[in-house]
Amino acid sequence: MNLLFCLLSIPALGQFDDPQLKYLLMDRKLQLDATKAVNAMYNFKFDVAEKEFQWMRYRYPSHPLPVFLLGLKEWWKIQPNIDNKSFDEPFLAYMDTSIALAENIQRKDKQSIEAAFFLAASHGFKGRLFSERGSWTKAAFEGKSALTNLQITKQNDTLSPEFLFGVALFNYYSVWIPDNYRFLRPVMALFPKGDKEKGIKQLKEVAFNAFYTRTEAQLYLARIYANEEDQPAKAFPLCEYLAATFPDNPYFQRLYARICYSQGKTAEVEKVSLDIIDKINRQMPGYEATSGRYASYYLGYIYRYSYKKDKAKSRKYFDQCLQFCNQNQAFETGYYFYTLLNLMQMAEEDKNIVLAVEYAKKIREFAPRDHACNKTAKEFLKKHPKEAKEGKGFWSRFGF
Repeated sequence: MNLLFCLLSIPALGQFDDPQLKYLLMDRKLQLDATKAVNAMYNFKFDVAEKEFQWMRYRYPSHPLPVFLLGLKEWWKIQPNIDNKSFDEPFLAYMDTSIALAENIQRKDKQSIEAAFFLAASHGFKGRLFSERGSWTKAAFEGKSALTNLQITKQNDTLSPEFLFGVALFNYYSVWIPDNYRFLRPVMALFPKGDKEKGIKQLKEVAFNAFYTRTEAQLYLARIYANEEDQPAKAFPLCEYLAATFPDNPYFQRLYARICYSQGKTAEVEKVSLDIIDKINRQMPGYEATSGRYASYYLGYIYRYSYKKDKAKSRKYFDQCLQFCNQNQAFETGYYFYTLLNLMQMAEEDKNIVLAVEYAKKIREFAPRDHACNKTAKEFLKKHPKEAKEGKGFWSRFGF
């Protein structure tokens, strides 16, 4: 459901008729300053971004742009772990302020493209967060408000690559969502018909020609290629670029690690995964258990199966993956199941059946019955019905 609201959640800063807005968005010096701040935000240098955005707010206190960017900064603090609710309140406060300022403009000019843009974007982001939180009624209300204002912005005939971004996402996902989520077909029937191929073509144009929305377009294009279109080879250069350009962004780094892993690029996976673990140990902003779960699993896998076989290192990182899973209560993820399975198999290889049984029991406890890991663990336990039960304090070292 959250995909529905992502269609309306990205800022599309176009060339509009209002002189002040043209100055704010098209003035080259301001663009340069804003770009530095936005790039700092994407690289998780939030203090740098905050300073610049607050300066913009001081200069333009009645304009929604600065507070919208401040809200976007809070949104990116949420991204490394979408279940972390500690940034929800400031994020929603900034978006509400952006809405209030845009409504002030709209009261003076009901057809203001400027006001409609910020209303659509702010309501869209709020709807996306509410959908992540399972607050469907609130999400639907925000989505309706975003769509109403999006219709006003479509009156602009001079579409810049920035403005094209939202259109591109709509063209793609308005087709992809009903094709993949049957229960959403009645909802999507209320929207105009899109065009997936056209949407991808438009995203490419934004990714290479836009000024403000280039990074967001590259991210969505990479995710579409990697996930929706199952074309990881096309996603790889985009992920590589994002990780290299914003090396301290944990979301970009783990996206790159994942695509490298899927493409069998062992050296690259090892390098970026070790970097992620190091940044977690140094407590860098945004680096926490979610990214650690990815990185430690990849390292455990590499040291077990690749040319760099090292059983001690493999076990070390698989153990670490379990600890990261425990920190975020991520017991229903493939990383958790397959980590337990690898540790079970390694214990069996070491003839430590008692230990292997404990891992198998954990798999049976958390993995769905039809999951391959559950079936393998079930068969293993059938072969060892009389083995010792859980050892005292065994799971305490993982925080259980």
